[in-house]
Amino acid sequence: MFVECYKNHGVETLRLVEGKSGISKNGKRTVTKRVILTLGPLHRYDDGQPDYVKRLKQSFVDGNPLIDSLLPYCSPENVKKQYKFTFAAGDPHCFGETKLYAQCLIDRILEELGLNAAINSYKGFSKIEYDILGLFRLMVYGRILNPASKAETFKQNDDYYEPIVKSNYLYNIYDALDFIHIHKKQLVTRLNTKLIQHTGRKNNIIYYDVTNFFFETDEPDEDVENDDGTVIKGTRKNGVCKEERKLPIVQMGLFMDENGIPISIEIFPGNTLDHLTVDTALSKNIDDVVDSRYIFIADRGICNYVTICHLIDRNKAYIMSKSIKKSTQQEKDWILEENGYIKKSDTFKYKSRIIRKKVKDSEGNTRTITEKVVVYWSKKFYEREIHENQSFIEFLRKLKETPANFRVSATQIKNLKKYFKKELVNVETGEAIDSTKLRALIDENAEDEFCKYFGYYQIVTSELEVEDIEVIDKYHQLTQIENQFRIMKGSLETRPIYVRNRDHIEAHLLICMIALVVLRLIQKRIIDYSGIKDIEKNWVTGLNDERIVDALRKWTVEDMDGNLFRMNNVNNTDLQKILNAFQVKIPEKFFTRQELKSLKKSIKIF
Repeated sequence: MFVECYKNHGVETLRLVEGKSGISKNGKRTVTKRVILTLGPLHRYDDGQPDYVKRLKQSFVDGNPLIDSLLPYCSPENVKKQYKFTFAAGDPHCFGETKLYAQCLIDRILEELGLNAAINSYKGFSKIEYDILGLFRLMVYGRILNPASKAETFKQNDDYYEPIVKSNYLYNIYDALDFIHIHKKQLVTRLNTKLIQHTGRKNNIIYYDVTNFFFETDEPDEDVENDDGTVIKGTRKNGVCKEERKLPIVQMGLFMDENGIPISIEIFPGNTLDHLTVDTALSKNIDDVVDSRYIFIADRGICNYVTICHLIDRNKAYIMSKSIKKSTQQEKDWILEENGYIKKSDTFKYKSRIIRKKVKDSEGNTRTITEKVVVYWSKKFYEREIHENQSFIEFLRKLKETPANFRVSATQIKNLKKYFKKELVNVETGEAIDSTKLRALIDENAEDEFCKYFGYYQIVTSELEVEDIEVIDKYHQLTQIENQFRIMKGSLETRPIYVRNRDHIEAHLLICMIALVVLRLIQKRIIDYSGIKDIEKNWVTGLNDERIVDALRKWTVEDMDGNLFRMNNVNNTDLQKILNAFQVKIPEKFFTRQELKSLKKSIKIF
């Protein structure tokens, strides 16, 4: 008996038939077929992976059919393939050595994103002879599976079941960084195009935020003056490190779509203020890439009317939070005024108004814009601010009650300056004149001013017709970008950065961004496979980045005798979730080298 695929009225159909040979009257050998079981149309069973009919036939022969209804017809005499290994003392295969295999999934994603083809295409226009594609792949694999310096990443070449890079010359990896930097814009454009094609990326909402990464060096870069008098600013600069490290840093702006998948990055010297990064980042990464109208969403550290004018001039929209402390007194009074608030519950209220405002653009010209201001109060946000400032509030309380118990230094006076009445402070030394009279120095109004805005949040937007709640919800999705930064600094170990050339730094961060895209696509596939539709739960269900990375590291193979490989850890729960999401079925068998390659090719990413 055997499985046959034939056409029934033009439809490919499966059936189980039995062949019988005989001799005709004229002495010729004949073969007749008898239908044992009609299975039905092929499309009913096809799993979408290559060579389904071929695999179905082989599975029936092996006694483990892909279609359950065939199982009763499998011959009890069918014996599954037996493996026998004979090792003599001194055979290297006596020692087991696992090799990474998870790169097959990562590489298929890079292929489907068009990045591998792009690298090869751009190489074709150059005289580069070294394996630029292999080095690019090796750096992305390494950033996900085993983050390290570029030199250490190069040494990981033999950690994979087949070496990724053919060259043994270490310094080619730095040459590859030059190449990646030169073609950054083309790679980002290709990435964006493929994500639009395969994932439905719309680019109608673009989130932006800034973080920084530190270096293992104590010396910041100096600015260099060219012969024509222009100054090239150093990249590694001392600035406000978000991790409070006293080391030179580089600023990185990250753009993200509404699905939490990165769009592009831009880097700046470490001493660049967040709001001063926006115009350059938009001009170099978004203006020429996204032609359609989009809503730009950013936090209050980015909110700047020069940026808003930049967006308006390009027919773009914006939703940004705005600092309440930096608002005018009239704006503050409106925020605290109960009139106009819509109470959704005892824990949340909001209101809005449309205003006309005079602002200055990048040229210093005064312009009038119209925008909606949305303000809300959240008990959850209030309690968080109380918790974050509890120690300082407690300090002020104790200071008022028992001032004689505190020695207030010049530094403390400086930090507490806004809470003291200035006429009672020695302006020359910054010290309290008499610590026993410190109770009188505390400015009760300033303390009240500090606390009364707890729980309030202010958002400004150009979208006058959009409902207030929708404005708030869209802004809240910005928290996803903070999660991106956490992954880059956590699982991907983006810092400390060991390269020092500006072009290499940008190429390194682009590699990290691409690795982040790969992780996000894996996570999104797991979420889609689970069938969860709740947007609020999109990035908190499935597997987080740490579990995905840990599972991928476990996906290894072991060379048994030079011809056959054993797959390891495929029964790991998290790895099974990943494999199931991509519909990858791993049969319980040993694999030839060719079968390992075929398995990779069969993985369908989109």
